[in-house]
Amino acid sequence: MHARTSPAASPRLIRNHLGAALAAALALSLAACQATGDLAPSQSQAAQAPPKNQTVGTDATADIRSRNDAPADAAAAAEPAKAEAERANLGAATLVKPAGIVEAKSAAPAPISAAAPREQSLDRVEVTGSRVAPTYAKRMAMPSVAAAPASIGFLAPPPPPPAPPYSQPANTEKYAQREDNPVQRTREQPLSTFSIDVDTGSYTNVRRMLNDGVRPPADAVRAEEFINYFDYGHAAPTSLATPFKVSTELAPAPWNAQRQLLMIGIKGYEVPKKNLPPANLVFLIDTSGSMNSPDKLPLLKSAFSMLAKQLRPQDRISIVVYAGSAGLVLPPTPGDRQEEILAALDRLQAGGSTNGGDGIRLAYAMAKQAYVKNGVNRVILATDGDFNVGTVDNNALETMVADQRKSGVALTTLGFGSGNYNDELSEKLADVGDGNHAYIDTLQEARKVLVEEMGSTLLTIARDVKIQIEFNPALVAEYRLIGYENRLLKREDFANDKVDAGDIGAGHEVTALYELTPVGSSATRLPALRYANEAASSGGGNEIANLKLRYKRPGEDHSVLIETPVQRSSLRVVASEPMRMAASVAAFADALRGASQYDGWGWDQIAATARGLKQADPSGQRAEFVRLVERAKAQIGDLKPSSGVAISE
Repeated sequence: MHARTSPAASPRLIRNHLGAALAAALALSLAACQATGDLAPSQSQAAQAPPKNQTVGTDATADIRSRNDAPADAAAAAEPAKAEAERANLGAATLVKPAGIVEAKSAAPAPISAAAPREQSLDRVEVTGSRVAPTYAKRMAMPSVAAAPASIGFLAPPPPPPAPPYSQPANTEKYAQREDNPVQRTREQPLSTFSIDVDTGSYTNVRRMLNDGVRPPADAVRAEEFINYFDYGHAAPTSLATPFKVSTELAPAPWNAQRQLLMIGIKGYEVPKKNLPPANLVFLIDTSGSMNSPDKLPLLKSAFSMLAKQLRPQDRISIVVYAGSAGLVLPPTPGDRQEEILAALDRLQAGGSTNGGDGIRLAYAMAKQAYVKNGVNRVILATDGDFNVGTVDNNALETMVADQRKSGVALTTLGFGSGNYNDELSEKLADVGDGNHAYIDTLQEARKVLVEEMGSTLLTIARDVKIQIEFNPALVAEYRLIGYENRLLKREDFANDKVDAGDIGAGHEVTALYELTPVGSSATRLPALRYANEAASSGGGNEIANLKLRYKRPGEDHSVLIETPVQRSSLRVVASEPMRMAASVAAFADALRGASQYDGWGWDQIAATARGLKQADPSGQRAEFVRLVERAKAQIGDLKPSSGVAISE
């Protein structure tokens, strides 16, 4: 006798059969995955490794660790993948990994993230991934979840949302506040001591503003960087045994014949590119979201491509990028492998926050790893300076760079962009890093700094160069140093070889100007003192001043002293064309800062002096200078004379 099946039991029976079928399918699928993971752990890794042309967020880069052992079960295997997926969705700067995943190792490894950046010092860099050809990776990869049978009910996860575009809410550019050097009474302060400066970033940054129709803030103008942007043809040394030559010129000041200008010129020995020692360069590139602008990362990539094309087989180049955290894009690579270098640069993209501290640590670690004895070892930092994650305190960053310079690795900074440019930090890091600072506003400027002036940018021929000049109070009543306000030194620092100062590169020119008021001139600026002894020394002698200069040869700890007296008999009737050009540039800087120093010399006199020079202008720099003066006049308007002293004819 057969049992009767009620109609109500049929759906339940159907559900039971379907449930059993689904459970069996799931069990088979999990068993297959487990079997695959047990048999070929390397295949699981290949499935997780990105293809060669895929981009990976830099926030995740330094956190990824090598996985050489297969997980014990499917659940354990899912955890690293889940964590990787979460980190990949942080929306940070994208970074290409053509040579596998590279991470920074510290003495006490800890994950790096935008929320908790690592602060340990780096002591080595290791490649933890492997070079996998795209076709091989594709063939060995596990089937993706999206490829699972639809009947099992698995759905592909939604793609991660794109990183939001960077927007600059307001102008947050930063410039160090400073005041012009004061006029000094020689009897009270006969000594003037300062460190030389070869930076030019202030001039090109102000040029960018004027060309954009923006009035530059006064603190963006540093007179010495305006003056040192131009070539004045100072006499050069004949051999590297004496790395530079010092020259002076004394002539009436073009804005007041009752005063004089003293020009000090230093010219470094020119080393041909073919004779430059092997270079170990680390490009440290800011790929944060704030660099997502045509005048930032795209211009930066073009600029570094120019330098890369100048490299030789004996040179080595590494590329480190930083956004939320730091990553290694290109390990030390010979300079003649240009396709590799250019491809790595070309694939960089911008996004995320800015952890400059981690980037600097990793860059120095790479420079030390590929260190070239008796060669050029330098980190070139390219950024808008907007550090906002990790070590953001300027003093802490400066201390870190100052400590690293002791290893023999110099730091050059290149500024880019507008709106949030941190000029104060970029310039200071170069100062304490034994390097130089430039601002790149055009491709032409990139060529000037990185191609035409490659030797002076990269090769240091004299370190810790200091100038001390003692004026004769019998002949000089007053003096004023033009510019170098943030390079002033105490008089005792001059002979102290432990005090850091500026460096000179091969072929570099350094120019300094002093405005002097002779004893007996009617153009003195300081009021007479009631009780001061104004009696002149007997005769006064023939020396206006005595110039002393100290420098160290690379690799040496003790300085060499050079002395050059400035004779009263050397006074010229008319200033040379180079001095007139330097005077025009100095007056232009003063006009942009408020026109307080040059006895009413205005835009027209500045432009006319530069325009009237007969020297050749093959690069067009003087013609461009005249155009900038005219732009400034149109934007700022006429300048009111700052004193009643008549303008000299």
